[in-house]
Amino acid sequence: MHPRPVDEDSRLSLWRRVREYAVPPTMIETATARRRSGDWAGACAAARVDVDLRLRDLTRTHGVGLTTQVRADLRSLAPDLLRWHMPRTAPDGLLRPGLTVPLARYTVDEPDGPRPVYLVVRTPPAWAAGGQRMNLALWDGDRLREGARGHPRPRPGRRFRFDLHRHLWDARRTPELPHRSGTVAPRTEAVVPSGLLPPGHHYAVDRWADEARVLLRDAGRGRTGGPVAVRLDARRRLVLDVTRDGCRPVAVSTEPAAFRTTPLLPDAATHVLPDLALLRAGAIDAGRLHPLVASALAPGHPVTPEAPPPPDTTRPHSVLCQGVPHRVALVDGVLVPLDHTPDEIRREETLAELTGTPLPCLQFVDRAHRRPDCLTGVRERLDHGDVDGALAVVENLLGPDACLRDGPLKDALEEAALRRLAHGLHRAGLRGPADHWILPAPARRRDHRTHPRHATFR
Repeated sequence: MHPRPVDEDSRLSLWRRVREYAVPPTMIETATARRRSGDWAGACAAARVDVDLRLRDLTRTHGVGLTTQVRADLRSLAPDLLRWHMPRTAPDGLLRPGLTVPLARYTVDEPDGPRPVYLVVRTPPAWAAGGQRMNLALWDGDRLREGARGHPRPRPGRRFRFDLHRHLWDARRTPELPHRSGTVAPRTEAVVPSGLLPPGHHYAVDRWADEARVLLRDAGRGRTGGPVAVRLDARRRLVLDVTRDGCRPVAVSTEPAAFRTTPLLPDAATHVLPDLALLRAGAIDAGRLHPLVASALAPGHPVTPEAPPPPDTTRPHSVLCQGVPHRVALVDGVLVPLDHTPDEIRREETLAELTGTPLPCLQFVDRAHRRPDCLTGVRERLDHGDVDGALAVVENLLGPDACLRDGPLKDALEEAALRRLAHGLHRAGLRGPADHWILPAPARRRDHRTHPRHATFR
């Protein structure tokens, strides 16, 4: 009996938080507008994707033909959709660090024969993941381009690959999403031995046969049958024998190295699409999905991302002070009590400095500066790189001219600034053994494990 890596409810909760914070509606709106206007580089900038390729250099090294293909793919690239579908880890739902995910594969003819060139997206190592940025680059065999320096895995991987799942990043191919997710097409379910998969598992068993054929055709130039390995967890691999009529399991192994030469079914085909699982469980409304995903999985729903209504900053907070309801509100960009005179406020502040207990109104203001009720949301936004969204929440509560006091809120903002500095050092090629200790990561907070016991399924 194998324990489940993550409880199904926990997985749905994680992906619901990811959908709420990881790709904010403002990012989707800006990136979409720039992509539709033909500004693919601007769309990447809006989605926090650094571009580490130059088409002029590509023309000089590989010719106009390859440049034309790459330019066409870049114009249809939806970087916000790519971020939406990128693999993530528990417990925070952050981007899985240190990945090189192939998006498209091209073939160039050289004197030694045809050679593949990949358009890839990379995530930085964990110590430099501040801001949750990604970078777009070309992988040209052993010729490592700019952006691959210091990367733990600069070569395209087998487990995480989107070149066979262009509907996860290509705006032209999103109509394929219902078919590739198994919601409309006839499905041939693989026969899996009982007890191998737990009840209510997250594996897309009904897609394995069709997706395995796609993988085999890509690996064998038209091949439609043969063995395919499916990754069940960190140690177990299930080997399927794929035929024209379906697929059947032939072996289960706990030695992953034994199947390094066997085609591996990508995670995008191994597991149920998170958005589909959320919709089926009623954990999310279609209006909260990415517009391109919502139009494919839930036709008829609005295709505009639904942002939560902004808080009313003009409405005062009500505080019970000495048995009487008092008001605390923003005045000239600063949060102040409205029902106390300036002399009374100065007296109470002096009392607090002498370790006395101030009035409840001043306690409310002090708590808002140090540990506000919105602190969890601010931390989530900072962890996912949405600094503008986090600062907007803070300004809506404390005002744009507030001076933060020592406490968890100030610590969270300073920690986010250090993580962004670490990413800048990584981009500049500056790194060292002390970086891991000097620059903290989100997982180093006291309420998180440094090495989480579980990981997500994708």
